[in-house]
Amino acid sequence: MLPTQKPLIYLNNAATSWPKPPGVLAAIAQSLSLPVFGSGRTTGTQGEDYLTLARDGLSAFLGGAPPEHLVFTHNATDSLNILISGFLAEKKEQCHVLTTTLDHNSVLRPLHEYEQQGRIRLDIIPFKDCSVSPDAVQDSIRPDTRLMVMTHGSNVLGSAQDIRAIGKILHDHGIFFIVDGAQTAGHIPIGLKDLPVDAFVITGHKGLLGVPGTGGFFLRDPETIAPVRFGGTGTDSLSLLHPRGMPERFEIGTHNYPGLAALAAGVEFLNETGLATISEKAEKQTLFLIRELKKEENVMIYNDHPDLPIIAFNIKGLQNDDVGFMLARGFNIIARTGLHCAPLLHKAIDGGEGCVRISHSWFTTDEECRIAADAMREIARNADSTVGQA
Repeated sequence: MLPTQKPLIYLNNAATSWPKPPGVLAAIAQSLSLPVFGSGRTTGTQGEDYLTLARDGLSAFLGGAPPEHLVFTHNATDSLNILISGFLAEKKEQCHVLTTTLDHNSVLRPLHEYEQQGRIRLDIIPFKDCSVSPDAVQDSIRPDTRLMVMTHGSNVLGSAQDIRAIGKILHDHGIFFIVDGAQTAGHIPIGLKDLPVDAFVITGHKGLLGVPGTGGFFLRDPETIAPVRFGGTGTDSLSLLHPRGMPERFEIGTHNYPGLAALAAGVEFLNETGLATISEKAEKQTLFLIRELKKEENVMIYNDHPDLPIIAFNIKGLQNDDVGFMLARGFNIIARTGLHCAPLLHKAIDGGEGCVRISHSWFTTDEECRIAADAMREIARNADSTVGQA
């Protein structure tokens, strides 16, 4: 007789959130049950205008961003590429650019490609105590610094950065500021209306509770970024040049209407539940998991006080991939191991070996946290903590 499999516990929400709210699944089904409705693309009126629904809802949720300044893309990485490439497209001379060791490869790789091409000079600001200080940013600015791109929330350490203070410093020096909000949107208030950022990037499938294939960015002044992709928009079709108005300036081709339906429903769920309520539960569960893990002396936690529901750790005597394998096969717990697309961060905290990351969501129960904590502690107790020690 085969053993009964343990119930699935999903702790990889920093990669993509699961499960989705019932309203998100219903919205996807409804979006596929009727023909696509979109201005300039059909004569039908049977379907919902998911593009407008998602744009208006998300703009309000992000804190008063003008809806026409919110551009939809495939994901956060797509958005960052559009913004970085568009900012540099019309720069005739090489310029100085800043980023941080906290950042994801969605930032690091585009910038390193441009550095290799000789288009930019790149400096990478290190973090201390899980954060990049505004003073470190101030000290890194040169006369030819034109751009800074950085994360709002670390996808490994769960630390939220002080982008308000950093943004003020950058704007005092006339430096364009792009912020990657993939990990923070849906977890903490953003308040774009008065936030000193020039562009803010989001993804739809993490904290916003939508599905993969949706993302976007807010752009304060469209003239600061040159369009780098061109094609059909369903508007001004007689012109053989791409429209320059917003948001068509950066949107091409057919939208992911089921994805936008899901995104609109995800935002609606967050509004109905309340970010304060979501944050309170997340903080309580995060503190519980950290407290339980710290009971084992051979568990190393890399941030004891994360701002986001993300916990990164290693168990002495075990490779992080092995811990992930044990959690999955022995306990049916899904986590994430490895470098999390943040190689410079991992070089700083674990020598580039990687770690185990667990990340919970609104749908993670207290009982699931207890079971997961017991499983991780059991693995730690059975580990040989002397392996690899001098």
